[in-house]
Amino acid sequence: MKPTITVIPVAVLLMAVSLAHGAATNQIGIVKTMVGEVVIARSGGTIRAAPNLKLYEGDIVRTGANGKAGLILEDDTVISLGTNGRFAIESFRFEPSEKKLSLVARIFQGTVSFICGQIAKLAPNRVHIKTPYATVGVRGTHVLVRVD
Repeated sequence: MKPTITVIPVAVLLMAVSLAHGAATNQIGIVKTMVGEVVIARSGGTIRAAPNLKLYEGDIVRTGANGKAGLILEDDTVISLGTNGRFAIESFRFEPSEKKLSLVARIFQGTVSFICGQIAKLAPNRVHIKTPYATVGVRGTHVLVRVD
């Protein structure tokens, strides 16, 4: 009996920690496609990208000289990142039933194509793309930005 008593609290504790971690780090999208060198900078480390790798708010996607990446966000936004690029999703909120919608992305370097998803359709003034030189407010469906 005694092992059962100690196992149950540990299991409950592990489940609570797992749920708390999931609540704090909700998936915002995935790496749909990739070619060549593509890495994700996350929490001070780097992860080699792979198809279906989950993306989280704050992730920085980097492509090498031969790298390209296709990302899909939870609101159906499609992002294509060309070679030698560096791109981040700074904030993402997609809760349409509560009218909590926003997308802020940052392009540090490279060419990025956006095909806007549901956030841009429901709240176009809440989608922003930041570059080292300007912030672009998205009001259409397709945006192409190049930062040298």
